[in-house]
Amino acid sequence: MLELRDLRVNYGAIAALHGISMRIPEGKIVTLIGANGAGKSTTLRAISGIVKARSGIINFDGVNIAELPPHKIVGLGISHVPEGRMIFTNLTVMENLRMGAYLRSDTHHFAKELDYIFGIFPRLKEREKQVAGTLSGGEQQMLAIGRALMSRPRCLMLDEPSLGIAPILVKTIFEKIVEINRTLGITILLVEQNANLALEISHYGYVLETGSIMLEDESAALRQNSRVRESYLGG
Repeated sequence: MLELRDLRVNYGAIAALHGISMRIPEGKIVTLIGANGAGKSTTLRAISGIVKARSGIINFDGVNIAELPPHKIVGLGISHVPEGRMIFTNLTVMENLRMGAYLRSDTHHFAKELDYIFGIFPRLKEREKQVAGTLSGGEQQMLAIGRALMSRPRCLMLDEPSLGIAPILVKTIFEKIVEINRTLGITILLVEQNANLALEISHYGYVLETGSIMLEDESAALRQNSRVRESYLGG
């Protein structure tokens, strides 16, 4: 579904990505792990058009989207849940969810998506009239994922969904990510500092180090790889 070929991204004179290539098959969960500053978030931002590639190809269903603006990319079916969630803190839960559907014209399906989101995240239903900035970190992450789902994506990109969340809610969030993948068939590209958890729920993984792909394999194999275990899984 999604393929990067020799993708290079610079921030000014500093190279952030050094020609990475990845394949994200339809209906799978693929994870991108690596240390802080490795280029994981930059990869997602380049795919969603927030930062522009210096060179390379980003193919989504055979169409090169590298030059498209972010709203066109969302319209094609890619939604991005950014690091830090970036919800609209001064809007209510319901207003945030409606913003997720901003580009959609098929409003008759709106209630169906809401029912699904409230089904997997019952807390959002309980707090639908609450101002989003007053939610806990875990509830805000649920809202950020729910808002992304309101655009009816075919590919969902998640950047550090466990960041700043109580451990008990991290488990819930990751269970819901798996459920979304299984029940809706949405392809998921996951960036996550908790490499053990990311490799546990994903089908395939890439290891990014200083802007380059150093390893790739089935997630189960990466969990057994001595280099990955030593560097990212605590030995």
